[in-house]
Formats: sequence, structure tokens, C-alpha cells
Amino acid sequence: MPLIYRAAAFAAAAFSLLALTACDPQRISELQPGVSTEADVRDRFGAPENVWDEPGGARTFEYNRQPAGQVNYMITIGADGRLTAVRQVLTPENFARVVPGMRMDEVRRLLGKPAKVTPYELKNETWADWRFMQGSNQAQVFTVVYGPGQVVLRTQTGDDTEAPEFKGGK
Repeated sequence: MPLIYRAAAFAAAAFSLLALTACDPQRISELQPGVSTEADVRDRFGAPENVWDEPGGARTFEYNRQPAGQVNYMITIGADGRLTAVRQVLTPENFARVVPGMRMDEVRRLLGKPAKVTPYELKNETWADWRFMQGSNQAQVFTVVYGPGQVVLRTQTGDDTEAPEFKGGK
């Protein structure tokens, strides 16, 4: 496939994801805990990225908006098939829960799929980045650095230099 067609396909996919993310607040407002069903959630959000089993028969659906978006949603469906919670998980409170020694599968379960994963083979490290908004207008990246055995070594937060405001956009 020629480069121009690949670039156009990528641009169309990115635009579709941005449009989908922009509709999230409307979709969430249409859901009611204790009333909305799994079918209602799937009707509004589609198939989840992941389904996590919870104690007591509940399940949590992961709706990942990375890499173009700055949120990840975890939507919990109770054992009765009704919505119990909708959470946007890319928050400073959740980032503070990520500590050295934690396993990356636990981080993945807490934050959802990262926007980007970069291996640094010479350092024997891998960096996983999640894009998020600090406040209402400060684009940031939360990075988890992990080493051998998929164990967290450290974390850091910095400006999201891929965000439009850093590229002359907005």
C-alpha cells in the first residue's frame, strides 16, 4: 500500500477515535446505575477492550481511549447484569497507587491499556505512557518504568509534548 494511502487511513482512524471520545460524556449521561444493563453499555460503547472478573460475579469493562484520547473508562456491571459504576481511571489518585515493586499486570488492571510502550533494551527497562489531562487544560503523560519480571521500578509525570498545545495547535 502506498504511503499516501496508509497516511490517509491512519488519519481517518485517528479522526474516528477522536469523534468517539468526544461523544463519551453524552453516552455516559445516558447510563444510570442500577437501571442500565450490560446491553445498554455495549450499545453505547461497543465491545470493551478487556473484561475483568470481579468478586461476587461482577465484571468490569475496560474502554480504552488511548493513544489519541486522554481518558480510560472502567464500567462495572454487577452480577445482576446492571450497571454499578462508571469510572475514568486516569487520575492522580490512581497514579499514586502505582508503586515500585508492583507488577505491570496490576498496573494494566488499574489504568487500562497505555498509549505507548517503549522498550529500552540497553537499560533493561520498558516505559509505558498514559496520556491524561491535569485540571481542565494541562495535557500530561504518566509514565511507568518497569524492568525484568514486569515489575515497576519508578514512575514519573511530565508534559504531553504530543498534545496540540505543544505543537502549535488549539
